[in-house]
Amino acid sequence: MENTNIFYATGKRKSSIAKVWLRPGNGKFIVNNKNMDEYFVQDTVRSMLASPLALVEKTNAFDVKITVLGGGISGQAGAIVLGLARALLLVDSDLRGILKDYGYLTRDSRMKERKKYGKKGARASYQFSKR
Repeated sequence: MENTNIFYATGKRKSSIAKVWLRPGNGKFIVNNKNMDEYFVQDTVRSMLASPLALVEKTNAFDVKITVLGGGISGQAGAIVLGLARALLLVDSDLRGILKDYGYLTRDSRMKERKKYGKKGARASYQFSKR
């Protein structure tokens, strides 16, 4: 089997996990077996997804296949961007400096804080009355 020009990487953000495959092609984005425009309807999210490829000027050089699960739209988009940047590193390790300067290789570790017992949420308490 010839899988030498398929590059795979994963990205995580909040509770989303994205599996990203890059293969030489003409710039197709497939997210969960749908076109990117069908899966992500917001323009800001779509431009965010293409930004690592645009930064290294390889927008039409690769076909991108993505499987993403968990979380919401913002978390999934963040996971895809990280996975895409990591896959680009596998293609060409010289891109590391550029991608790192723009923050695409940094895993955003912020997660939802757990709910504590005796409280309404993570920090929100029930209303207190002295009398």
